[in-house]
Amino acid sequence: LGFRADLIKALVLNGHQVYAFALDYTEHSKAGVKDLGAIPIDYEFSRTGLNPFSDIINTYKLTKKIKEIAPDVVFSYFAKPVIFGTFAATLAGVKRRVAMLEGLGYPFTEQPKGSSFKAKILKCLQVQLYRLAFPKLDQIIFLNPDDPVDLIEKYKISVKKINILGAIGLNLSDYPYSDPLEEIVSFIFVGRFLAEKGVCEYIEAAKLVKKIFSNTKFVMLGDIDLQNPGSLTNSELQEIVNDGLVVYPGHVENVADWISNSSVFVLPSYREGVPRSTQEAMAIGRPVITTDVPGCRETVVDGANGFLIPPWSSALLAEKMIYFIENPDQVKIMGLKSYMIAQEKFNAKVNNERLMHVLLGE
Repeated sequence: LGFRADLIKALVLNGHQVYAFALDYTEHSKAGVKDLGAIPIDYEFSRTGLNPFSDIINTYKLTKKIKEIAPDVVFSYFAKPVIFGTFAATLAGVKRRVAMLEGLGYPFTEQPKGSSFKAKILKCLQVQLYRLAFPKLDQIIFLNPDDPVDLIEKYKISVKKINILGAIGLNLSDYPYSDPLEEIVSFIFVGRFLAEKGVCEYIEAAKLVKKIFSNTKFVMLGDIDLQNPGSLTNSELQEIVNDGLVVYPGHVENVADWISNSSVFVLPSYREGVPRSTQEAMAIGRPVITTDVPGCRETVVDGANGFLIPPWSSALLAEKMIYFIENPDQVKIMGLKSYMIAQEKFNAKVNNERLMHVLLGE
């Protein structure tokens, strides 16, 4: 519902029958899928577990479900579904199999202190599983040009066809342009509160800026993930809120409104596919400060609609924030450039048409 709703609607409108497999359906989310014209299907799989016996059993169960439906095409996305969904579709005799990696994920993300032993093991395991799964695909889709270089070329993985789609895009009417507020320049971060999303650099930069411009507003929208060792803790978040460093409203549904009420969007991530939150901010007409890393660099023309900075640098991030505070006229000028780029590159209707043609082999 969050990422594939527009694609499902487009497929249904074109007369196709869509079965939407998901792990965590509720009655509410099933109703949402049915409203799109698709049929929700439950299936079992550990989202992040590494138990090979469990994965083999669940792949067999998934194969049976796919076989009962006998679809013409299986489209899988995210790492584990791409791997095991492809195995299941092959075993079920599905003729056309397409997969999409919207980013390479944590194991392939460079860290300031180097990759952990666990990340190295995960990367090695994923690469070996990709070696087995990718040759069974008719096509593998990436969103940015760096990911196939860092995965397919680097590890010499056999594939039939690679497609670089670019951003999936948005329903732009859900993110209408709005003029930024001109009184006080404010900044917003939207994303999970994980180290790899750059949340620590955002917080450190806020501290540096506040020393000079104490009335600057910093907003954080997102969630803590206590199962992830790189996540902020509840106590850490509460401390920076109590100190008045950031505004954290808790879980919100109206993200677009919060972006509209901020001046500059900030995402100091270590790696992305093509980040949706940045696309949303650009559609609304906000300049962006983000990192010069895969995925993020696809959203910013440095100096035109914002700035690209090296990863892990809170000092350089603070420097670019201060630029907007000292040059508030640039918020609207660069924001309008963001809006123009979003209209050109991030239209989900156009991009989903391209994706549909890929899925159907047209």
